[in-house]
Amino acid sequence: MHFEFATATRIIFGEGTAATLPELARTFGARPLVVTGASKARAASLVSALSAETFTVPGEPTVELIREGAQRILDAASDVVISMGGGSAIDAGKAIAAVATNGGEPLDFLEVVGRGRSLAAPPLPFIAVPTTAGTGSEVTRNAVLGSTEHGAKASLRSSLMLPRVALVDPELTYRLPPAATASTGLDAMTQLIEPYVSARANPLVDSICVEGLTRAAKALRRAYRDGADVEARRDMALASLFGGLALANSGLGVVHGFASPLGGSWRAPHGALCAALLPHGMAVNVAALRARAPQHPALERYTAIARLFTCRNAASAEEGIDWVRAVCAELNVLPLRAWGITQADLPGVVEKAAHASSMQANPLPLTSEELLAAVTAAW
Repeated sequence: MHFEFATATRIIFGEGTAATLPELARTFGARPLVVTGASKARAASLVSALSAETFTVPGEPTVELIREGAQRILDAASDVVISMGGGSAIDAGKAIAAVATNGGEPLDFLEVVGRGRSLAAPPLPFIAVPTTAGTGSEVTRNAVLGSTEHGAKASLRSSLMLPRVALVDPELTYRLPPAATASTGLDAMTQLIEPYVSARANPLVDSICVEGLTRAAKALRRAYRDGADVEARRDMALASLFGGLALANSGLGVVHGFASPLGGSWRAPHGALCAALLPHGMAVNVAALRARAPQHPALERYTAIARLFTCRNAASAEEGIDWVRAVCAELNVLPLRAWGITQADLPGVVEKAAHASSMQANPLPLTSEELLAAVTAAW
């Protein structure tokens, strides 16, 4: 048995920990750049305390945005980057910190659609502070960027990009609206399911996935119904963190394999795409495993997930899929067509998804027909 586990240098978790951020930031540099999402309000006190430069990420990060951010670093002579926001702000901060010290431009380092060069120099010190509970980007080694030129999303990836500090304060998620709670929460759940059944699964990640799924199964609907439910918000923040730890060390699968080309070509939130695809990705994997690899350990793992979700020791893998479908319905998850995707687009999506990096860790290779069936069911 061989595996590797890598994560942020330091993880700080707990209600109220965001108050320590200004003092923490000063240990890394004197001229911070604070990267925020579309709303700067949550970072206002941090920016004021540090007299920091700010950089706004209005949507999911793109190659063009990272070019602009890296130039901002150079112009301001910033020496530490702090991202405070959702996965988009955190991924943008990671990429900006890396490109600023390595010269060139983002496509030099981007996988699949870029030149895939390795980083030669360490990024600027980077601190990640999530304000949503979904992506787990605060503990991953990659930044997902959209390329308008290529109509796809791809990762800028290096172990050097792991944050120096991941500061997770569940209080920052209390005001997250129900729709965002649903999409980010189902993204977190996906990022616990896919590594658990992954071809790269390992015992350390397994334990993290089981703990995260146990918490998410109990907490997601409660957080959706009542954003002020402190225990539910805490459990979803943990589930998101655990999902990031899991995916960074065991990979993902079919759901994220589709989310990459879909997110690159249509303006749909990543979490919403994963939510729409999740039960159908699970269903196509289970059917393929039963048909072609009935002794595969991933099939037993899908059964374990079902028993965890349903609290029934005799539940089948298919009953776990039904449980996820019911949760998606309760949380008003929109189908893919709600984001402007047409049925005629689906074959092209399948072709791109088959080559996505996330697809490589799926428990078994899926045929084009199986992939088309999954995305059509999500449409």
